[in-house]
Amino acid sequence: MQNRLANITVARTESPEPRADGRKQPSGAGILRPRVVILGGGFGGLMAARKLAKAPVDVTVIDRTNYHLFQPLLYQVATALLSPSDITSPIRHLLRRQQNTTVLLDEIRGVDVQRRVVLMRGEPYEIPYDFLIVATGARHSYFGHPEWETLAPGLKGIEDAREIRRRLLMAFEKAEQTPAVERSPGALTFVVVGGGPTGVELAGMLPEMARRVLPGEFRHIDTRDTKVILLEGGPRVLPTFGEDASRVALHDLQSLGVEVRTRALVTRIEPDAVYMGDERIPAHTVFWAAGNAASPIARSLDVPLDRAGRVIVEPDLSLPGHPEVFAVGDIAAVPWKDGELVPGVAPAANQEGTWAAANIVRTLRGEPRTPFRYRDKGALATIGRHRAIAEIGRVRLTGYIAWWFWLFIHILYLVGFRNRLSVLIEWGYAYLTNARSARLITYEECNEVSPAVETVGVERPKW
Repeated sequence: MQNRLANITVARTESPEPRADGRKQPSGAGILRPRVVILGGGFGGLMAARKLAKAPVDVTVIDRTNYHLFQPLLYQVATALLSPSDITSPIRHLLRRQQNTTVLLDEIRGVDVQRRVVLMRGEPYEIPYDFLIVATGARHSYFGHPEWETLAPGLKGIEDAREIRRRLLMAFEKAEQTPAVERSPGALTFVVVGGGPTGVELAGMLPEMARRVLPGEFRHIDTRDTKVILLEGGPRVLPTFGEDASRVALHDLQSLGVEVRTRALVTRIEPDAVYMGDERIPAHTVFWAAGNAASPIARSLDVPLDRAGRVIVEPDLSLPGHPEVFAVGDIAAVPWKDGELVPGVAPAANQEGTWAAANIVRTLRGEPRTPFRYRDKGALATIGRHRAIAEIGRVRLTGYIAWWFWLFIHILYLVGFRNRLSVLIEWGYAYLTNARSARLITYEECNEVSPAVETVGVERPKW
């Protein structure tokens, strides 16, 4: 470790001239401050920035959006239970009290690890660094079929959630406008591909919406006839949970009316159907939750990657051969136990971001770095009202108790008092009234042609 750290040279300056990122050096004679650049304002990036708040460094946080996203509740935006603003917080606001931190809204083109600069998009310019923390996350993977993305959107960002919400609501609107004799058999069939936590939570919300929220609001369709199908390529849903938890999840999904198919590998997706080999499932609305691929920024780091495109990091979370660069969160493949990797969940990203920042501080103090130790805080998944699974060590909770525990933990982890209060109010309102207050379709969204629903569209009937 010490041999690797000996190669770090910190290029510090006292010049008052602006840097490449537009900031001025701190004033005052004799002030030498290393430059720490953090790519991404998600869980890992935000925690790293906060850990460096009082460190003798200049911090620059770069993100292509101006907000921090609480991704675990993204599926509730997609199903119209929450609004985007309920699970987002402006990064500048969250870091406003950190005088050593600058936030930049920009998109990253790549990293030149040899020259120690971040390459930015748009007007070509570069941002130099002495230490770099890469926390740019991951996107959904279509396993070599990128053409499926237009037909089956994934769920990784606010834009994805809004698109899923649009397709979900428009499917009912289109079916309402189509006479029964002309209505396609897949008009009100929703297919969710992937039986992990995101797929299970999304699939569990759809029948509740169709059978609790929407009945009585349409005149020419019965939303209770909605069909929800969950396809999982492996032998069981929630494969990262224990087998008992998977069985409970399967039972809960089936009790909600979800048709669950395991060992179901999707081979083709069309605007009006999903194929598993020669079997065709008529469906106009398909959602993807089957796989992840690390941010493409990983490829520019010039280090070994695993099959999912993640950076294979050293024990201290730094890059092989580049001890001044760290990778945290979904972009990092971090060894854990029994050959497994640290799971790509919010608590892990929080811990990794904090640990990477702490190792930077140790390096500046001339102290040895410490290898990352992951503290497993358990796994949670909710499957509709009063149905959830929680695994904390050897303790497993299911049903009503697990559901309340899931609610408490997610409120606790939300960033900001305003978001906690807003989500709590929305949940309480939905629980008491079965209503969804975020069922918004803008004029532009309503008139946008979507491959998922365009085959349902016909001339408006004259009732």
